[in-house]
Amino acid sequence: MKANLWSREELILAFNLYLKLPFGKLHTRTPEVQELAIMLGRSVNSIAIRLTNFASCDPYHQNRGVKGMVGGIRQCQPIWDEFAQNRDSLLFESERILAEKETGSLEIKYKDILSDISDLKGETKIREVKTRVNQDVFRQIVLANYNKKCAITGIDIPDLLFASHIIPWSKNEQERLNPENGICLSALYDKAFDKGLIGINERYEIKLSAKLNKNRGKDYFIKHFLPLESVKLHLPQKYFPNPKFLQWHLDTIFDK
Repeated sequence: MKANLWSREELILAFNLYLKLPFGKLHTRTPEVQELAIMLGRSVNSIAIRLTNFASCDPYHQNRGVKGMVGGIRQCQPIWDEFAQNRDSLLFESERILAEKETGSLEIKYKDILSDISDLKGETKIREVKTRVNQDVFRQIVLANYNKKCAITGIDIPDLLFASHIIPWSKNEQERLNPENGICLSALYDKAFDKGLIGINERYEIKLSAKLNKNRGKDYFIKHFLPLESVKLHLPQKYFPNPKFLQWHLDTIFDK
């Protein structure tokens, strides 16, 4: 096993895993923790401790009184601060390192979502690869935050789930990868939220739009939308939807 000193690359990989795991999975029995230990040549216990250190840097868990070893937190805090200041670059760097260790390259690991841009060149291709990879990682983070369940229906089939942006990707570069800007929704409600047919207020209650309400007598409305009126979302494990983002959606996208 390695000496105690962790490299930046190892810390970034641990942080990548921290973001993708529910808080209750930051322990030695979690398969992903065991896999990272093998990848880094470290003990499973050391990986679990480092994940807990990252939890200690997380403002959400700080408010809950989560504490870690001071030395470990000191090593992890710069990575957390870098993420807060530049999520786009750090997420992509973490996924690039992970992909190279797992499969040899990003292109191999993400071939399914990158296959149609093989003809792009230079900076255009680099930007597109970065965007698609980061969107995929954001989805993994948001689904983990909601325990891979739709926040409205409880559907837990990953292929039917989306990481719905509250403020769309194109509207706010700074917040596009902020976990507080994502809600896990199944396909129907993802599209309805995206188009402003439903909204969510600061109390996390669902609102039905004026356009949607015009269909109150129809079977699909009675079955799929009427039961949602003023119902509260199933809340995530840590990164709650930011109330300011929800208000932006109500003011800008929601059909009043």
